[in-house]
Amino acid sequence: MLAAIMKQIKLLIADDHVLVRDGTRRILETEKDLQVIAEAGDGEEAVMLTSRLQPDVAIVDIAMPKLDGIEVTKKIKECCPATAVLILTAYDDDQFIFNLLAAGAAGYLLKSVRSQELVDAVRALHAGESVLHPTVTRKVLDHFIATSGKAKQQEPMETLSHREMEIMKLVTRGLSNKDIADELYLSMRTVQSHLGSIFSKLGVGSRTEAVVRALKEGWLTLDDVP
Repeated sequence: MLAAIMKQIKLLIADDHVLVRDGTRRILETEKDLQVIAEAGDGEEAVMLTSRLQPDVAIVDIAMPKLDGIEVTKKIKECCPATAVLILTAYDDDQFIFNLLAAGAAGYLLKSVRSQELVDAVRALHAGESVLHPTVTRKVLDHFIATSGKAKQQEPMETLSHREMEIMKLVTRGLSNKDIADELYLSMRTVQSHLGSIFSKLGVGSRTEAVVRALKEGWLTLDDVP
C-alpha cells in the first residue's frame, strides 16, 4: 500500500470558483495514480500551498484574486522549480499564452477539454512531456521564434551538448521519448537521462519550458520546428 501511495502524482488545484475546483477534483481523483493534496481559492494561497506542500503538478487558472495566473506561475517556478504548472483556463488570448509560457508554465489547456484529456495532460506533464492545446501550439512556436535573438545570447553549446541539442530539436518537433530513441538509435533510458540533464542545465521542469527557453535564446530556427 505504501508503495502505491508513493507513486501517486500529487496535485494542487488553484481556481477562485468552488464549483470548478470541486469538479476538477472529482475528475482527477477517480484515477488511482492521482492525488489532490490541496486547493487554493486565490493566487497568494496557491503560491503559499505550493511552497509548503511541493506538489508534482499545480493546475492554475489565469483570472484569480490577489495574484493572477502569470504571477502565480512565476512565483511557483521560483520557489518550486520541480513543480510543473498546468494552466487550465477559458482564456485563449495570445498574449496570455505567451506570457504564461515565458513565466514557466509547462502546459496550457482550455476548460473545453474532455475529462480524459485533463487526466492525460497531468500524467504527461509529470513525465516531462509537453502539453499545449492544439490551437495554440503553432502560435507559440511562431511567437518565440519571431522574438528570439533580440539580445546577445549564449551559444547553445556553452549550455547544452551536441547530443542534447539533437534531442531538443526532436522535442520541438513533438516526438515522444520512444520516437526520439528510435530516431537516434538510443535506449529510452538514455533519452530520459539526456532530458533530465537538459532540464537541470536550463533550470526547467518540462519539455515545454525547455523548448520556450531554446526558442527565446535563438538556439532553434524555423527549420527545426514542424
